[in-house]
Amino acid sequence: MKEYKLTETEEKFSELIWGNEPIGSGDLVKLCEIEMNWKKSTTYTVLKKLCEKGIFQNENAVVSSLITKEEYFAKQSIRFVEDTFGGSLPKFLTAFIGAKSLNRHQAEELKKLIDEHKEV
Repeated sequence: MKEYKLTETEEKFSELIWGNEPIGSGDLVKLCEIEMNWKKSTTYTVLKKLCEKGIFQNENAVVSSLITKEEYFAKQSIRFVEDTFGGSLPKFLTAFIGAKSLNRHQAEELKKLIDEHKEV
């Protein structure tokens, strides 16, 4: 996937695909009509755009993802930390936690994550 941020509408559309894939393109049109009040042409226009961005594919009238929802949001999270905190995870965590206190379970969970991802 190229660096790409989904708009709010594209994100809602993507959620429909991720939640129902693989899905026939005709079924996707019906789902978008119900969930988003879209016409067939709108569904295909947005689908084509996201296929060109490398997020989804439409092969033999079956739509599926090329990247998972988790992969997309992980990339967006990394991009946010890079853009907002100069890539500094400690600065991000400091801002995120702010004046809040972590309970024992949260602190242990963070320690475990740090240990699992430490460079050796």
